[in-house]
Amino acid sequence: MEENGAVRRTDDGTAAVTSVDETLRARASRVVPGGMYGHLNAAELPRVFPQFYVSGEGCRILDVDGNEYIDFMCSWGPIVLGHNHPAVEAAVAAETLRGVCLNGPGEVLVELAELLTAEVTHAEWAMFGKNGTDATNMGLRIARAATGHSKVLIARRAYHGIGTWSLPPGSDGVTEADRADTIYFEYNDLDSLDAAIAEAGDDIAAVIVTPIRHEVHRDLDLATPEFAAGVRSRCDATGAQLMIDDIRCGFRMDLAGSWEGLGIRPDLTAYSKALANGHPLAALVGSEHLREAAGRITATGSFWFAAPPMAAAIATIQTLKAEDGIARMAASGLKFQQGLRDQAKSHGFEVSVTGPPQLPFMSFAADASEEKAFAWTSECAARGVYLHPFHNWFLNAAHDEPAIDDALARTDAAFAALRTGFGSD
Repeated sequence: MEENGAVRRTDDGTAAVTSVDETLRARASRVVPGGMYGHLNAAELPRVFPQFYVSGEGCRILDVDGNEYIDFMCSWGPIVLGHNHPAVEAAVAAETLRGVCLNGPGEVLVELAELLTAEVTHAEWAMFGKNGTDATNMGLRIARAATGHSKVLIARRAYHGIGTWSLPPGSDGVTEADRADTIYFEYNDLDSLDAAIAEAGDDIAAVIVTPIRHEVHRDLDLATPEFAAGVRSRCDATGAQLMIDDIRCGFRMDLAGSWEGLGIRPDLTAYSKALANGHPLAALVGSEHLREAAGRITATGSFWFAAPPMAAAIATIQTLKAEDGIARMAASGLKFQQGLRDQAKSHGFEVSVTGPPQLPFMSFAADASEEKAFAWTSECAARGVYLHPFHNWFLNAAHDEPAIDDALARTDAAFAALRTGFGSD
C-alpha cells in the first residue's frame, strides 16, 4: 500500500479497505440504519470519499485516517468563517461555562434577536430553533395562522427541509394527506406560478422560495429580477405571505437578505446552516404584520434555547461584518470558478460553472449519467480537494488566495487524470 496524494490507496488505486474509515462504516452498519442516513451519507459516493472525520481548521478538514482535504462543502453549508474559528469558539466556551440547558434562555437570545432585526432589512422580530426544518415549519404555520388559509406554493424539486409538506412525491413514509395542501410551480417561471395560484384559488397561505435554484443533479440558476418581483407582487395581490428559505444561501450572499440586491423583501425569512458557523441553531425572522400570529403558534423544543449556539451566532455575524467575510468569499469564489473554466478548456472538456461565487457548482457537458462528474471529483478527493459530484459547493471566509491556488493546482491534476481516462470532449 502507498500514499497517493491525500488519500491512502491500494495498488489498484482504490481506497484502502483496512482504513479506520472502513472499520467505522462496518461498525455503524450494525447499529445505524443503512450505516448512515441523510445528506451526509457518503455511501452513494466512491470510496475515496471518507465518511468519518476528526477535525477541521480554517478551510481544511482531516478524516479519521489522517488525510487532509481543502474543504469546499463546509459541512454542507454551516461553516462560513472557517472550521474552528477562534472568535466563535471563544464565545461558545464562555457561554458553556455559565450553563448549556437551563430553565430558560440566556441574555444572548435577546442580543441575537436584536442583532438579526438590525441586520436583516425586513425583520422586526426573531424566533429560534435548531434545524432549517424547524424554521421553515414555523414560517408556514405562522403564515397559515395569519391568513387563515392552507395552501403553500413551492418550486418543483426545491428542498425546504424534511417537513412532510415539502418532501417530493414518492418519498417513503410520506402520505398524500401530508402533501394535500402543497402546490408546485417552476422556478423562474411566472406563468407556472400563476397556474399554481389559480389552482389554489382563495386559499393561499404562503409562497416559499429559495434565493437561487439549487436542487441537486443540475446547474444552479440565479433568480431573475422579473421572477423575484413577480413573486412579491403576486403575494401582495393574493394576501399570501412570501417566505424566503435562506437556509442554504443565508449569510453568504447578503447579511440583509439574499434578495435584498434584487430590491425584494419577504414577509418571513428562514435561516440555519451558516448562522452559527457550525453550531446547532436556526432562526425565523418576520415582518411586523406577522408578529401577533407568530406569538400565537406553538413553537418549542427542549434544546432550542441553549445559549452557546446563540453566542456562536452573534460572534459569527459580528466577525463576518468586521472581516468583510462575504466579499472575501465572493472574490475567492470568482477566482475558483474562473480557474476551473480555464482548466477544463485547456484539457479539452466542456463544462458549466454556475451559481453565485460563494456557492459554486460545475457540471460536464453530455454527462447525463454524471460519470465524468463522479470521476473528476474522485480524482480531486484523491488529491486532497473535497468537492461533490451533484450537490452545490460552499466557500467560507478562510478560503484565501493561497488556499484557492493550492486547490486549483490539484484540480488541474484531476482534469489531467480525467482526460487520460475519458479523452477530451
